[in-house]
Amino acid sequence: MSTNIPEEKSSRNGKGKNILIIVLLLLVIFSGIKLYFDSVDKSQKTEEILILSEENNDLNLRIDSMAYQLDLRINEIKKLGGNVDSLVVLKEQLLAERNTERNRSAAEINQLNEKIDSFSGVLTEKDSEIEKLKQVNQQLFTENQDLKTSKAEIEDSIVQLNLQQEKLEEKVSIAQKLHAENITVAAVNSRGKEREGSFRNRHLEKLKISFDLTENNVAEPGARDIFVQVVAPNNQVIFDIAKGSGTFSIDGREEFYTAKQAILYDNSKKSLIYLYQKETDYPEGKYEVKIYCEGFNIGNESFEIK
Repeated sequence: MSTNIPEEKSSRNGKGKNILIIVLLLLVIFSGIKLYFDSVDKSQKTEEILILSEENNDLNLRIDSMAYQLDLRINEIKKLGGNVDSLVVLKEQLLAERNTERNRSAAEINQLNEKIDSFSGVLTEKDSEIEKLKQVNQQLFTENQDLKTSKAEIEDSIVQLNLQQEKLEEKVSIAQKLHAENITVAAVNSRGKEREGSFRNRHLEKLKISFDLTENNVAEPGARDIFVQVVAPNNQVIFDIAKGSGTFSIDGREEFYTAKQAILYDNSKKSLIYLYQKETDYPEGKYEVKIYCEGFNIGNESFEIK
């Protein structure tokens, strides 16, 4: 009996050591697995940072290229005597974004790339404007040369200019008789519910502007472009070229418009609705809505964001 007791103790000690060894081995294995996954996760994050850094660098190069292209058009249009206000605004926006020192997120990079893509249409439009300005300048040069030939030709040119002036005055008289009435401004939320006059950003997913273009039997029927400006409390026009905004001429100066509709005016009353998708919160304050047709203000309304 006394001989078996040491053997049992020895057997128990051996089993305990085996269990301890197994536990230690399991701990080593678990530690190795955790280190492996930590290493994989760290590698993935490092790769994502490198990709974002490369995309930021590529975006900065695109911004530099687009700013350079805008600068070329600005200089060319200036030489030809055209208006460059809108191009200067776009260039300043790009340079402000280029000078930021923070790293952009993937969503911000995509948004900026889309914005730069939309500027390509502006470049095409300005290239067409440059060609027209060149033609006008060439025509003016030719006319100036012709005006020097004789007094009779000068008098004929004056007569033509007077005829053009009379047509312009007639067109102005007609345009002034157009009028927008029953103007309403409403905030439309995600469920389609509308609030008019005064509302908060949380109610505003889309801005809805509706009005009636009154009946006018005196006006000449035909195509009309009806422009809407939404002017913020800081007197800046809200616009987004990617959403159809652009520029138009008012009293010889170029301004941005928020939205535009092309209609066929047939002297009868017409009801128009504009929906403008909001991307970011609007600052609080009073906003002005201005409606234009053929360079003339035909109606105004205001709303407030609390």
